[in-house]
Amino acid sequence: LGHGAGAETRRSLGLAVIGGLIISQFLTLYITPAFYIYLDKFTKYLSPKPAHEIEAEAAAAAGMAK
Repeated sequence: LGHGAGAETRRSLGLAVIGGLIISQFLTLYITPAFYIYLDKFTKYLSPKPAHEIEAEAAAAAGMAK
């Protein structure tokens, strides 16, 4: 938005700074939380089930087999 002497040289720097701020805010507010949500789901998928869940599933399957 600047006018006057040297405005054309400061314009490219201003665009780079403002563009960097916009991109960094987008990454911080949207991409990073989404990445952690998917990483948490993937970690839960890979981790073994607790023993009480396995026993409950076995008991439910035995009950249905009768």
